[in-house]
Amino acid sequence: MLKTLCSKLRSHQQLLTKTLQQVLGHPKILKPYNSFFDQSLLPVTMMKTMDESDVGISCYISKLPGFRGILKQRYSDFIVNEVDLDGNVVHLTSLEAPAEVCSEDKDVNISDQLNKSYATEIESFRSLAGNSDADKLKGLIDKLNSGVDVSDESVVLSPSSDKLHRTAIHNFFKERLKFLVTDAVDGPEDSSKCVRVRLNKGGNNGRGRFSRKRKDRNDKPYDSRGSDSWPEHLGKFLRFHLFKENKDTQEALNVIAKMLGVQPRSFGFAGTKDKRAVTTQRVTVFKQRASRVAALNERLIGIKVGDFCHVKEGLLLGQLYGNRFTITLRGVSADSEDIIKASAVALGEHGFINYFGLQRFGSSSVPTHLIGAALLRGEWKAAVSLILDPREGEKNAISTVREYYKESGDIDGTLRQLPRHLVAERAILQCLKKSPGNCLQALKGIPRTLRMMYVHSYQSYLWNHAASMRVQKHGFDQVVLGDLVYSKEQPKEKETFVAECEDVNGNDMDDYSNLDETSETDLPEEKNISVKAINEEDLISGTYTIEDVLLPLPGSRVIYPSNDIGEVYCDLAQKDGISLTETAHKIKEFSITNMTGAYRRVFQKPKDFEWELLSYTDGTIPLAQTDFDAIAKSVKKSKVREEKSTNGSEELAADYGTSSAISEGGDMLPGKGREEKINSETMQSEKSQSGGNAQESQMALKLSFTLPASCYATMAVRELLKTSTSVAFHKSLNE
Repeated sequence: MLKTLCSKLRSHQQLLTKTLQQVLGHPKILKPYNSFFDQSLLPVTMMKTMDESDVGISCYISKLPGFRGILKQRYSDFIVNEVDLDGNVVHLTSLEAPAEVCSEDKDVNISDQLNKSYATEIESFRSLAGNSDADKLKGLIDKLNSGVDVSDESVVLSPSSDKLHRTAIHNFFKERLKFLVTDAVDGPEDSSKCVRVRLNKGGNNGRGRFSRKRKDRNDKPYDSRGSDSWPEHLGKFLRFHLFKENKDTQEALNVIAKMLGVQPRSFGFAGTKDKRAVTTQRVTVFKQRASRVAALNERLIGIKVGDFCHVKEGLLLGQLYGNRFTITLRGVSADSEDIIKASAVALGEHGFINYFGLQRFGSSSVPTHLIGAALLRGEWKAAVSLILDPREGEKNAISTVREYYKESGDIDGTLRQLPRHLVAERAILQCLKKSPGNCLQALKGIPRTLRMMYVHSYQSYLWNHAASMRVQKHGFDQVVLGDLVYSKEQPKEKETFVAECEDVNGNDMDDYSNLDETSETDLPEEKNISVKAINEEDLISGTYTIEDVLLPLPGSRVIYPSNDIGEVYCDLAQKDGISLTETAHKIKEFSITNMTGAYRRVFQKPKDFEWELLSYTDGTIPLAQTDFDAIAKSVKKSKVREEKSTNGSEELAADYGTSSAISEGGDMLPGKGREEKINSETMQSEKSQSGGNAQESQMALKLSFTLPASCYATMAVRELLKTSTSVAFHKSLNE
């Protein structure tokens, strides 16, 4: 009977919890009631999750009231376009390989290279390889000149055990007879090889370790790496624009790499982009033909590639100015529309506090900065436990595996069950299997970008708290004595920024597998950039404004504000048992004193800021145009023009010409016209989905702005809404 009663109480508790959440709107409202509830019974969204205040995000610039708005209700509500170092916004504009590049992928055109004497080249080859091989080469060239089809013929030169000699022969053909290609085949003796010569057909033709039919390679060019015959007039790196939907950058490149049969490390990119978003960025790949990569578009899902060109150098992390964001907040509501408008204007004029967003600290109940603090203290075993142990709010399947390992210590059994996206956990367990009990070695087994992210996260944690204290004590409208600024007394070098990204974990990730995206590189060294503390003379002259104020990310080469804000760093670090001037161990990579540090502006204004209010009735209809939408629109308009010329379909062309949210020149159209068009376009969709009954009209706020690479767009949104940017909160608004 007691068991039955407990079961009923648990059922009623779950119902009450759910009801309170629906009525009150957010899990934080239930905090006073938590003592009455068994936390194990609460739904995942009610579990303890990291709050913004936990990582120092607590202040706003504007004193305007906030309003309701849903961030990333659909991934297409968050559009990101990379901005290169020259300030150009990267767009996908074409899926086709340029004709001049495509031609390189076709059979080598030898018509201009034949029907002429190669006596000089043959005689040079005779001195290198001997009479017999020179005669063989002459015979092959004579056949080519006479018009005989030799596409399936080859010449095998004399065997040689001298690798340098064979290399010289290969180089001779690459430099002097480019319409022929060479490779090496086994000779009559184990130590010998023969150089084989054949007509250069061009392309990779499916060779390499990923070829399905390696035995069928006899009629293919012989360079197994596909690079020895690379044309001199083409840059060795193919640059293209990568468009992706609801996928992180590395995931998309892994798919492309698999299709091309190359390693993911063959790709270069300037910065990772959000997963739950629609993004466009530049990518380079080593020695690939544009037509081959463009051909993948037919098979790629949620990914498109285009805008191809060959360049001499591959992209490196950090080679970007920033990102252009187009963010649509849905379900917007406030006491009055004037509040929304005033907030948008204030964001454009005053900007926001340049916090590191929640994404920097992970999505689970174990923030990455806590792991970073353990590493800085040299507590290796504690750090391993924080990564491996069960945690609140995690999916049941993953939680079960964590519990299993904690209770059994069975590494093999845990690895069999552990999802592959839990990169850090798997790396640690695999190292512990080889070296039981060696926690430091296990931590070093984690990919470097991921393990360094933990320490960088702690630096960000200190910076956020210092920024909040700066705003609380000194406001946001003037510089004060002791503030740090870049000195204007001498020429200032170009600023560098930490490569960041937004929401790298998506909405439902419970792991650290993608968090290395927030810290692909160490904090950059700010060489030759002079930073100074504001003195009395600076205050009188008015040389510096609030926009110049900086705060340091702790390291060995930074200075701290000479006012009370400088003390915040040491005080907070000391509470965590960490010294910013001395190391607790000899492991350099887990020591702040071995890190350079950097500087970051406290206040950030969005660049080229635009906004508009939209009215919509169907939440499934996109409210902003993506790059791929623009391409599809262009293709459709071309077809319409064809129909118009043949059938006189003028009405269709006129209707389609005004259907986009963005003009052909890229400018946002006025809000009113956009509202009317959306409603007319979605009418039929609404009827089909709701049986003809019109849905209730809602309001959306669309924002477009550019930010440097280190800035979080979610922090700009937070300044508007005056609410949390956490995934859990915005998911609750959808319920």
